[in-house]
Amino acid sequence: MTCFANAVYSKRMNALSPTPVLIETAELQAVRSAVFAASIDNDKSHSGWRAALRLTFARDAQTTRLTQRQHVGPLRVQKALYPEGDAVCHVLVLHPPGGVVGGDALEIELAVGESSHALISNPGAAKWYKSNGKVSRQSLRFKIEADACLEWMPQESIFYDQAQVILEQEIDLAANASCFLCDIQCFGRTASGEQFEQGLLRQRVQIRREGRLLWFEQGSIAAPSDSMHSVFGLRGYSVNANLIGVGQHVSAQLIKTLREAAQALLHVDEEFGVTQIKHVISVRYLGNSSERARQIMLLAWQLLRPAVVGREAIDLRIWRT
Repeated sequence: MTCFANAVYSKRMNALSPTPVLIETAELQAVRSAVFAASIDNDKSHSGWRAALRLTFARDAQTTRLTQRQHVGPLRVQKALYPEGDAVCHVLVLHPPGGVVGGDALEIELAVGESSHALISNPGAAKWYKSNGKVSRQSLRFKIEADACLEWMPQESIFYDQAQVILEQEIDLAANASCFLCDIQCFGRTASGEQFEQGLLRQRVQIRREGRLLWFEQGSIAAPSDSMHSVFGLRGYSVNANLIGVGQHVSAQLIKTLREAAQALLHVDEEFGVTQIKHVISVRYLGNSSERARQIMLLAWQLLRPAVVGREAIDLRIWRT
């Protein structure tokens, strides 16, 4: 992405706080938007519909504010919401077309400023349609500053039969920063009798703290291939869910509590696991129910949230609509 040169800012005093807030002038906002749009339009590597969204969050006294938003194409955000008080800013990302077709590319950049806290979700499942011979892509890049927290909690992604998709996610954390990353993947529209019989999903996740690699994961699910049934792949299931938390170390007792609570929800033919490596904890579900995957991920997030990022558990009401 394009780097911006030094800029002139104006200061505004917040009506509710004596803390001065840096506000870009209208002229600078126009320049930034133009350069951001040009950086998207000038990239001709994709032949489909390109959409990009850049959000910046900053701390103002005791409030996290959405201080900057830029978009190109069909990616938008609704207004900032505060269902759990001023400290955590909730935002819903909207993709008005409702689905992604072959050749489309989505790019989302999030910058969470020092000591701020943002939670991002979406109003419904993401749909990745049957390929027209071209590959669909999504690129996520998150930068989380010192003592800040980002919770990326989207609802499930549905990969239609014959979809071809590449997903990339890069997270850069500063000292004492924390995050949650949720990912629920549904292969085929099983409720309609559709199986994922042909297609491809490639995914890569990188998490770094102060430049040092904490977590690296990549893989491919191709149909038809052994990855659909292998113990190193989907094991014959159609739904794969993962919640990664980076922050404070989780006690063995809490992990035991999570496992016991999850077992009470699981069916006998479903699989669940929790792994902790230093300050990274991973919760996984394999099964055939997107609804159970949602329940398990929400349960894990609610139980782990106080320990990992220091915030009390809440109900993500958008997931229940």
